[in-house]
Amino acid sequence: MNIVNLLGAVHGALAQGILWGIMTLGVYITFRVLNFADLSVDGSFATGGAISAVLTESGTDPFLTLLAALAGGMACGFLTGFLNTKMKIPGILAGILTMTALYSINLRIMKSRANIPLLGVDTVDIRVENLLPGVSKYNCQIILGGVIAAAVVALIYWFFGTETGCAIRATGNNPHMVRSLGVNTDTTTILALVISNGLVALSGALVAQTQGFGDVSMGIGTIVIGLASVIIGEVLLGRRVNFIARLIAMLGGSVVYRVIIAVVLFLGLKSQDMKLLSS
Repeated sequence: MNIVNLLGAVHGALAQGILWGIMTLGVYITFRVLNFADLSVDGSFATGGAISAVLTESGTDPFLTLLAALAGGMACGFLTGFLNTKMKIPGILAGILTMTALYSINLRIMKSRANIPLLGVDTVDIRVENLLPGVSKYNCQIILGGVIAAAVVALIYWFFGTETGCAIRATGNNPHMVRSLGVNTDTTTILALVISNGLVALSGALVAQTQGFGDVSMGIGTIVIGLASVIIGEVLLGRRVNFIARLIAMLGGSVVYRVIIAVVLFLGLKSQDMKLLSS
């Protein structure tokens, strides 16, 4: 066993763990804050990657493509929320319907191409590498992901301290009580799903750019990865901690998950058994 190769694999896992951690924050908002089983994240993750890959390939500023992916993910969340609150479709089924529809939508976005390579194209991590000459690729990805993740955590912490954010948290805890206080729980549910799927799509865009391609199937298994990362994060710090600590723990859970995967693959697990390990 080459310890240098192992450390290299762990180094790459740290970078990917932070980028995927933004997705974990989105999953945490729906499953733990809103108490909503949203299965559409498999589709919205790929939507973010598809939007970012198409726009980046066409020459759009890579950082602007992240905003476009964020907006696309928010639209996905709105669709799930609309199906659940206005069409009265159960949450799990609404998520499945959205996820299924997004496969065709993502293919449309990608102009009927299942994969869009970004080799030789200006991406966000290349921008950071040019800004920080001499810094390794993985370190640049860690810096990029760390800055964006820190900004996301700060914004989430601030938002859920506002009146609207507290209403969303209360909706997840006791929707009947919230309705008795005059709060429209349909609105808070849709808003939480919009925020969650926006973060998932943002993560998908970052992953697509750093791995060098966008794929229509890149979101398969995202919900399993997200839930596993949430559970690991809760085990790390427990659930009896303040909100900011829980958000940071979600990022930590994602990093630990990626490191575990990297180590197991390094030890000889076949790539076709990845989904079995993830589940």
